[in-house]
Amino acid sequence: MKDTLKPGLMHTLEFTVPDSKTVPYLYPEAPGFVEMPRVFATGFMVGLFEWACIELMKPHLDPGEGSLGIHVDFSHTAATPPGLTITVTATCTKVDGRALEFEIKGHDGVDEIGGGRHRRAVVRWDKFNERVAKKREKTGTG
Repeated sequence: MKDTLKPGLMHTLEFTVPDSKTVPYLYPEAPGFVEMPRVFATGFMVGLFEWACIELMKPHLDPGEGSLGIHVDFSHTAATPPGLTITVTATCTKVDGRALEFEIKGHDGVDEIGGGRHRRAVVRWDKFNERVAKKREKTGTG
């Protein structure tokens, strides 16, 4: 991780909501979700907010490094129908070793749709993949 990854860095990400990111598509196996309105799903919002943080970090990571979400604390406060574009702003608020904290806000051009705090950990993919492979071996699913 480069020393350029510091509090105060910001990144903005825009995403136009397709029908495939609405609630019925979150878990199509679950009838309760399928019956719900076609609005941007909270689960997909979480992923979108994480994506903004990943993009913020990308130029500041060394080759072979990435990041994993380790905590989310978001509110989803307004429904967004397909076709609207969500603008997400992520701001790095803290760097503590390999752990980072972010403040995130999302707006769909009409309403603020949500926001909150997120933590990510910088990892080396080779070491992470090694640990996952060992876990698979232990469970017999590998």
